[in-house]
Amino acid sequence: MDRHDTGSRIVVGVDGSPSSHAALRWAVRYAGLVGASVDAVAAWDLPGARSWSAPAVDTDFDEEQAERGLVEEVRDVLGQSGTTSRVHERLVRGDPAEVLLDAAEGAEALVVGSRGRGGFRRALLGSVSHQCAIHATCPVVIVRPETDGGKGDEPLPS
Repeated sequence: MDRHDTGSRIVVGVDGSPSSHAALRWAVRYAGLVGASVDAVAAWDLPGARSWSAPAVDTDFDEEQAERGLVEEVRDVLGQSGTTSRVHERLVRGDPAEVLLDAAEGAEALVVGSRGRGGFRRALLGSVSHQCAIHATCPVVIVRPETDGGKGDEPLPS
């Protein structure tokens, strides 16, 4: 993954979840305060690529479509504001925690949501954010989903 050598970087994990949307907005606001660029990083991997149970084949995955989807997601979350010019989208193959930790090498901060998406992953809430908090070489910010109800995020129970 190429890294930007012109100033500081903030790396943010993006996976389509409300928490990652909140993390992206937080990262962009913080980057504006410190004059940094933002690397919005999404990870993908083939099913079975890390286990013995099945061959690593996913005939439905289209990397170009996933890259377009990442760019569209960033634009949808941030709107058409001028802040998107400081955001660099990166789609990287690999384990999400490993991808984010690698991307965050030399960064000013790594920003992740408190919960990702996915069926079984919901049972392990925060496993990626937990791994990032333990192993990152830079400060880690874990952002909870916004609760204003206006962005489609789940409100906290009262």
